[in-house]
Amino acid sequence: MRFVPRTKPDGGGTITFFLALGAGRQMCRLAMTFQTQKQAFSYLQKYRTEFERIARARLESGELEDGVVVLSML
Repeated sequence: MRFVPRTKPDGGGTITFFLALGAGRQMCRLAMTFQTQKQAFSYLQKYRTEFERIARARLESGELEDGVVVLSML
């Protein structure tokens, strides 16, 4: 996975990552409420398998927003 952090003025933010699908990649965006990137990355790594499973299921069912799989914290 490749990660791209983005923070919001209210302290929350998103991490964008790419889900590997054979030779292709699917962009996924995870909304978070952590104050630091370190906390956000730690959380994402801890639940990485679960987020990948959810992202694949949403992709298969067509739940995309502007071509992006949107996720939120567990």
